Amino acid sequence: EDVEIPSRRVLITGATGLLGRAVFKEFNENNWNAVGCGYRRAQPRFEQINLLDSIAVHDIIHDFQPHVVVHCAAERRPDVVESQPDAASQLNVAASGNLAKEAAGVGAFLIYISTDYVFDGTSPPYKETDVPNPLNLYGKTKLEGEKAVLENNEDAAVLRIPVLYGEVERLEESAVTVMFDKVQFSNKSANMDHWQQRFPTNVKDVATVCRQLAEKRMLDPSVKGTFHWSGNEQMTKYEMACAIADAFNLPSSHLRPITDCPVVGALRPRNAQLDCSKLEMLGIGQRTPFRAGIKESLWPFLVDKRWRQTVFH
Repeated sequence: EDVEIPSRRVLITGATGLLGRAVFKEFNENNWNAVGCGYRRAQPRFEQINLLDSIAVHDIIHDFQPHVVVHCAAERRPDVVESQPDAASQLNVAASGNLAKEAAGVGAFLIYISTDYVFDGTSPPYKETDVPNPLNLYGKTKLEGEKAVLENNEDAAVLRIPVLYGEVERLEESAVTVMFDKVQFSNKSANMDHWQQRFPTNVKDVATVCRQLAEKRMLDPSVKGTFHWSGNEQMTKYEMACAIADAFNLPSSHLRPITDCPVVGALRPRNAQLDCSKLEMLGIGQRTPFRAGIKESLWPFLVDKRWRQTVFH
């Protein structure tokens, strides 16, 4: 039988990652013809493309002729960027600029995923018009990526987002979910950062924003430039860990709040809260309450399976 393929086409880079999977699913389930690409984990579900290979990037864009490209692929771990600056710059900056140029060549709307780490965290909340001042190399490469994208494709969009969580394949995929083991193993005390103010954001919500932005753009070519999206619950990692414990009826007395500024690893902004009113004025946005979202994300990783019965029945 002929299966009707939707006429709106979207290409998603980094489709194997935490955010990319959610973005692929969101478009795919809302009547878009979605193609995802990845690199190490791509097959068999997604196209395998090395974004540093400009010929391969040119070919997939010209073969598929997407209306929209959502560029999720990035080196997003600040400490890895510090230790591998050249590789991170290649992916976060050079590949992003090239992808933007190729998207412009076929008239595709590119959404470049950026970060709240372009700000120094000293005067939140930040509007899109506020001057960035990244503290670490990750934030610098993402800011350079923004510039490379907009220089190569003036009709593109930049979407800055904060720390993400969602349905992970491994707990280490998100700086939020990675805390679950420390929460569950209450026989030893765990130090938790209680200095940096974060706004944990569900990847499903970001995926919805990407789709709404794309659909708004199909109707209105003036939709472009820089946008912010974020969850609106302000929490330190310590507070997130306590909320996770609470969601699963687990003890939290072994969690220790550390209020000093961290001294190891890449510098982090104290509070890089994003002002999201620009998207809200366009009628775009979705926010999942943290407790509901984290429960949905983490229950498969519960060690004590009896809790699953109490939590879900």
